[in-house]
Amino acid sequence: MQWYTPWAFLLLFVLPLLGFVMLRTRRSAAVKFPSLIDMKSCPVSWRLRLRPLLVVARLACLTLLILALARPRKGTVLSEISTEGVAIEAVVDRSGSMRAEMDYEGQKLNRLEVVKLVLADFISGDKKGLRGRTGDLIGLVTFARYADTVCPLILSHNVLTEFLKKTEIVTLRNEDGTAIGDALALAAARLKKAEEEIQRRNAELGFRGADESEGPGADSFQIKSKAIILLTDGRNNQGEYAPLEAAELAKKWGIKVYTIGIGSAEAFRTVQTPLGTYRVPTQDDLDEDLLTEIAETTGGFYSRAGDAASLRDVVKRIDALEKTEVKSVQYTQYAEHFGRWTLPALVLLGLEMLAGCTVFRKIP
Repeated sequence: MQWYTPWAFLLLFVLPLLGFVMLRTRRSAAVKFPSLIDMKSCPVSWRLRLRPLLVVARLACLTLLILALARPRKGTVLSEISTEGVAIEAVVDRSGSMRAEMDYEGQKLNRLEVVKLVLADFISGDKKGLRGRTGDLIGLVTFARYADTVCPLILSHNVLTEFLKKTEIVTLRNEDGTAIGDALALAAARLKKAEEEIQRRNAELGFRGADESEGPGADSFQIKSKAIILLTDGRNNQGEYAPLEAAELAKKWGIKVYTIGIGSAEAFRTVQTPLGTYRVPTQDDLDEDLLTEIAETTGGFYSRAGDAASLRDVVKRIDALEKTEVKSVQYTQYAEHFGRWTLPALVLLGLEMLAGCTVFRKIP
């Protein structure tokens, strides 16, 4: 509770003097007698004894009105966050070659599992250098022979990480392959569509733009930059779009592409046979020249990750480059509470006037 005009409490010091004057005034006689000897023998009624309560009621009424004049109010702190974030599409290869094993903190997991774990840390944070992308729009596109939008661009990252966990390597031969061009084109189109949708919504709501709006009426999210993180261990061999054509499209729409080559020359995959479990060496078919050209065309960079530690370092580098700015505007909304004081004051005043005209009426 806050008192907006506390100086009004100074009027409380006047009330004792006012009460004294009121009591002295009420003692003056309306009819004068030559002698009070006979009057002193008359019993004093309870009405006369309780008549000073009218003064007490009037003073209590004035006290409540002074409290109301001090304007008691209760404030609620509200905040609005205006985010200039990054729209990111994670494009993940889930072709059969991603079954090859990688080292992850002493464990041997397939490449896709390692990519999923590192991406989850990139999205949600891992307390080891990755703080999470809480202010960003992030979506997920996976590809093998075909590119699919697994999760649209969203700010609710719990949903995104659940979709990421359920991503699996393709099992059907007719779905296997590596359509890098189609995946890039789909991710770029999703980012372009999201930007157009935000601009359309802002126009409908009458927002002026992130650099013109400073107050609580500003939009809650503005796309600061758009980026694609492409993770693959293969060479483009499927799809309708050539990877460089998709890269040119991304460049035209202002989208950076960061390409990450997954795998090393000493890769293995575990094979189950009737005779037991064997680790079989795999041959990498990573087109590093293509991935480098895609990244350089769009303003990103290419890096190779042979294990989980190197992959995490690449992701940290991207995390440092693509930063999000969050502006928090706080203001206080006050609710006036003088009514809880004025209403009892009016009730007391009414009762005092009613009692003075009836029960405690004085004649003349």
